[in-house]
Amino acid sequence: MIIRKALDSDLDDVLSVERAAFGSDECVEIVQLLLGDDSAKPIISLLAFQENRAVGHIMFSRATLEPNTPLSISILGPLAVMPDVQKQGIGSKLIKNGLDILSKSGVDLVFVLGHPTYYPRFGFKPAGNLGFEPSYPIPEKNADAWMLQELRPGIIGNFSGKIICADSLDDPKYWRE
Repeated sequence: MIIRKALDSDLDDVLSVERAAFGSDECVEIVQLLLGDDSAKPIISLLAFQENRAVGHIMFSRATLEPNTPLSISILGPLAVMPDVQKQGIGSKLIKNGLDILSKSGVDLVFVLGHPTYYPRFGFKPAGNLGFEPSYPIPEKNADAWMLQELRPGIIGNFSGKIICADSLDDPKYWRE
């Protein structure tokens, strides 16, 4: 498997993976909106290939913390893997590659709204009880789906507040788990 940064010329492959993985166009819409959104940049968009076939995609977009702080923050999402190759470690490799790139580029915190039994294996912890609110309220029954990972030690406990996402994600319909 090869994982590399997605190129502009890869857009059809990216959207195909997103559509197949989720069975709808909501994540396709999110990807397209983020790619055109200056407030989301810098964006990390990675594509996984098996034998020249795009089989997985992950995206990280910029976020900020309110009150304003000097932190560098990203939001993971969406993460998509073609249904016929799921449970083969492709998503795991995409997450690890993305976190490594973000860490090397100086990102302090990464947030995700995702499955609370999947993301903790990569170091994500529930963010709400650590003082970090999502852009929109998440129902209490899904509170553990809002998670973070500290890429630079010393952030948790010294900062707190509300995460402000990119403009294109600033819609409550994208904040459901």
